[in-house]
Amino acid sequence: MKIVVLDGYTLNPGDLSWSSLEILGNLTVYDRTCQDDIIPRAKDADVILTNKTPLPATILEQLPQLKFISVLATGYNIIDIDCTRRLGIIVSNVPGYSTASVVQLAFALLLELTHRVQQHSDAVMNSRWVSSPDFSFWNQPLMELAGKTIGIIGFGDIGKKMADLATVLDMNMLAYSRTQTDQQHRKNFRWATIDDLFSQSDIISLHCPLTQETNEIINAASLKQMKKSAYLINTARGPLINEIDLANALNEDWIAGAGLDVLSIEPPQPDNPLLIAKNCLITPHIAWATVEARQRLLNETVANVHAFLNGQPIHQVNG
Repeated sequence: MKIVVLDGYTLNPGDLSWSSLEILGNLTVYDRTCQDDIIPRAKDADVILTNKTPLPATILEQLPQLKFISVLATGYNIIDIDCTRRLGIIVSNVPGYSTASVVQLAFALLLELTHRVQQHSDAVMNSRWVSSPDFSFWNQPLMELAGKTIGIIGFGDIGKKMADLATVLDMNMLAYSRTQTDQQHRKNFRWATIDDLFSQSDIISLHCPLTQETNEIINAASLKQMKKSAYLINTARGPLINEIDLANALNEDWIAGAGLDVLSIEPPQPDNPLLIAKNCLITPHIAWATVEARQRLLNETVANVHAFLNGQPIHQVNG
């Protein structure tokens, strides 16, 4: 059984071990694989593991030995699922491994926007406090989250965990989702229409999948509905946002700021307008990347491969 990892570096840059996969077959791990190298590297593979290396039909049709793909992520849009069904290739993903880490970063971005911890620490280290005539100073108005309203778009596991933490911070919650489950146990929570969520929220946090309906759900029209004091957080998918519209909104003070962990193209193009937009924090897609989350991802991937080899695949997305 030949197992090929096409792009293992982001999952394991050296701080985890591949040993649990090695015992399942003949394992070859590549840090990165460009499109031209996929077929030479994987032509004899029975199992492929991929994170962001695309596997379109034109590639899959040239891998006659391939029986199983395990995506090193939750999203699997990089794979031509219709083609895998036609070729009889089983595809599994890893759901839920990074929920706690994503929620942690979403609030880290929000807390940085509302308290500017790094900015004020930098000011202190640059002697601003040493030379201050007062015992305290701040560079901009600071926001207390208690009593503010957070609008959560998408209410799966991550959206629910966002609501849990918002409750601890004594925030009010609006949520928008394709399905509305019973949330009567939540304090200060209500379901909202998308328009009400945009207009009434002090913070909007995106946790929905990327679909035809949600593509560029954040655009000029929705941004103009938001409060001028509102913040936008995106730790979900970059294409949920029209980036030109968001840059304009930030530069023209339609909203107060944005915290983003994902962009529509990653790595971004140097001319992406958000890279120079006002009041915009951008982290390099790291919400998933805590050591703990990556270890869970690796463990669940091993479980996926093991289950496939036993003839009982789990987390199958193309059944």
